[in-house]
Order: sequence, then C-alpha cells, then structure tokens
Amino acid sequence: AEKDAALIENELVWLLAEPAADADWDWVKPGLVSWDWWNGMRLTGVDFRAGRNTESYRYYIDFAARYGIPYIIMDEGWSASTTDVFHPNPDLDLQELIAYGRERNVQIVLWLTWLAVEKDMDRLFATLEEWGIPGVKIDFMDRSDQWMVGYYERVMKCAARHRLFVDMHGSYTPKGLYRTYPNLLTYEGVLGMEQGARCKPENSNWLPFIRNAVGPMDFTPGSMFSAQPEDNRSTGANPMGTGTRAYQMALYVVFESPLQMLADNPVLYRREHPCTEFLAAVPTTWDSLRVLRAACGREVVVARRKGDKWYVGGITNDRPYTTEIALDFLPVGRTFTMISFEDGVNADLQATDYRKRVREVDASTVVKVEMVRNGGWAAVIE
Repeated sequence: AEKDAALIENELVWLLAEPAADADWDWVKPGLVSWDWWNGMRLTGVDFRAGRNTESYRYYIDFAARYGIPYIIMDEGWSASTTDVFHPNPDLDLQELIAYGRERNVQIVLWLTWLAVEKDMDRLFATLEEWGIPGVKIDFMDRSDQWMVGYYERVMKCAARHRLFVDMHGSYTPKGLYRTYPNLLTYEGVLGMEQGARCKPENSNWLPFIRNAVGPMDFTPGSMFSAQPEDNRSTGANPMGTGTRAYQMALYVVFESPLQMLADNPVLYRREHPCTEFLAAVPTTWDSLRVLRAACGREVVVARRKGDKWYVGGITNDRPYTTEIALDFLPVGRTFTMISFEDGVNADLQATDYRKRVREVDASTVVKVEMVRNGGWAAVIE
C-alpha cells in the first residue's frame, strides 16, 4: 500500500521538466468549467430552442454565475465551421455572450481543432485575446511524432504571449511541458467519461496511479445520471457516467485537473442542488495531499488541503469497500464541520442513491468510510 501511495504522490515528471521562465504568470487562473458537449446541450424546461445559439449559452452562463463557476466552454459548433474560427456560427452573438459573461464573472473558453490553430496561430490568438477569451481547448492532435511534439511547444509559447491558457484535448499524456508553461492547464490523454459506457471504475481506478501520476488529466467527471456498469445506456440526450453519485463526486478530489469540467447538463445540476453546491466549491489546485488508503486499480482514499479547508475523496472498483480513516491531519484543539456525500443504502442497485451527512469532527475523530460496488465517498471539512 505504501508503494501504491508513492505512485500517487510521485512528482518525477514535474521534477525533470524545465522550470517556467521567471515571468508574470499571475494571469493564469485555474478553475471549474461548465461544459456543453458531453450533455449535448439538451436543455429542458426552457422556452427557447436548445442548441449552439445565444439563448442556450446564456443559460450556461447563468448556471455558472449562480454557482460561482468561473468558466464555460463553447465546444465544437460555436464557430462558422471547424476551419473558419474567426467568425461564430450565425445562430449566436459571441460578443454579446462575452459581455453577458463579463457582467456575471463568467468567461468563455473556446474549442478549436489543432489544424485551425496551426493555420493562423498568431493572428488567431491575438484576436481571441482582443475579444477577452481567457483560454482555449485544442483538439484532435491524436499523435506524438516529432513534428506534433514541437507543435505543442509552439502553441504554448504563442498562447503565453497572448495570455491564453490551454487544455490540450485529443492529446498524448503529459511529459512535463505544463511546468515549463504554467498556462498549459490540462491534457486529455485518458479513457475518460466521453467514452460513455466504456468508461468504468475498473479502468478509471488505475488512473491516480498511472495517468494522473504524470500530470493533469481532463477526465471530464460530474455525471448526475450515475449508473452501475450494467445499466449504463449513455445516449446523446441522456449521457450517463458509470459509478455511483458519490463516486462521481469523489473524482473531483481524487483526480487532478486545474481546469476541471462539470460535464453534465446545467438542468440536472440545478435539480441536484446539494451535490452541485459541493462540486462548485471544490478547488482545482491544492496546497497539500495525504494518501490515506491506496491499492492500485482497486480503491483509493485521499485528503487534499486548500488553505484551511480539507477535502476527502474515496473510490472503489466493482467490489464494496469499507475502511476507517483518522482525521489526524486536522489542526489539534478545534472542531470542524464535515459535510459528506456517501453511497445510499441502495446505491449498488440504483447508482444515483446517496446520502448527505453533516457532523462535528476534530483531529481525534476516526470516520468509517463505506462504499458499495463502483462506489465513492466525498467530504469537505471546514
């Protein structure tokens, strides 16, 4: 178990990388982002036609503003075409949406193909900077030959000049460039929730030990339509995430990505307010990490601190798992409130079943953590 914990704590890739230039990087602001693609923008209960249009994106901005989420992504379909990225599609007024977001402290991240970026990189990034876009998601590189590896660095240099952060989607796994260019917030390079029913805890539970160990990971968690593997019928209208609701919530503490997606539909997040309230407050960068339990590919429980708040996240694979954790990482001599989201008594049958508990704890408290198959456990201590 100690060896397994060491894999999660491992920082070798970071340590071997070239440190960032001694420059001002304060403009790089990690955070949560509401994402439109996984849930297909299938909004319900609204009086306008849902799709890649001004009204729908206003709805996403309103959702982000309500929960204090700093970004929304406008994914494929926002532009006139995948090759013409200097003009939005005619159904949406991008400048109006940027202004609408600005009034509500929500900024817009734009999706681009790598080829559209390559064709006119400097002019494109200068234009996005002028528009007030803070960052981009670049997609479909899907290779790692010498030319493409060089492309990543050219993108990061140019993006830094124009004060843009980057999510390298459709990418290979991190090799340390995120240390050299702190505006490179995250990479995909993972079998994440985009893969629908293919994405199961039996695979995902290896990720803290082998994939996140080399750098940040755009896994896109946050399914409210949680399902046990045999029930996952992920469709465009109703995408599902395998694992219980508490499992999905724990991923925000267990998996690291400085630009962390809220992948599901704002309609569902509004409906599931207690869960969303928790998720919207989870930091995307951390001050310290404690690995409390670790068995590679099976179960993991970690505690992470940001400022004076601690978060605990636990996940298990297709077998139930019960353990006890000591909260001895808390400062001695004061009490804290712990709000936890735990697998409900029927979560092994109906994965959306969870219970929320509130209790007083201190450094001497020992907490029993119980998870059903493909289950999880998530808590905030403050």
